[in-house]
Amino acid sequence: MKSKEQFSQLVIQYERLVYTICFQLVRSAPAAEDLTQETFLAAYLHRDTMPEGYERQWLGRIAANKAKDYLQSAWNRHTVLPGDEALPPGLAPPAEEEVLGRAGAAEIADAIGRLSEPYRPVCRMCLLEERSVEETALALGRPVKTVHTQLRRGKAFLRQQLERSESHEVVP
Repeated sequence: MKSKEQFSQLVIQYERLVYTICFQLVRSAPAAEDLTQETFLAAYLHRDTMPEGYERQWLGRIAANKAKDYLQSAWNRHTVLPGDEALPPGLAPPAEEEVLGRAGAAEIADAIGRLSEPYRPVCRMCLLEERSVEETALALGRPVKTVHTQLRRGKAFLRQQLERSESHEVVP
């Protein structure tokens, strides 16, 4: 177990490394700064499991995992449109995001109204009312993870509905 003084020295020694790892993955300076703080907080809370002599690798793995978690949660929280500069290079938006981007707001609202429970209220609140997953979970009295799953599945159902309606349209 590292003392507070020893841990402070680790922070000073590896803060640039941890920041660089986070920035390389998320491509956002403010997010990388936050993730650097989260990395050292997690490392401090679990400092008794830090392997002696492998501090650099251990901190690097925590930083990479924090950045990956951030990217996954940001992906679910925000609607990403093609060509969005906030999107990390090399990643394409999910298919349901592209279909939802092409569809009109009235068509999307109508499609959400046709969804079954539990997807309808989640999609209505997150997509139409632009509430966060956390706000939606609180309002519906559901766990956040459950709302994340229901939103992902609801988007997939919406994509299917909208693709079917696009394929049945007659093009003049």
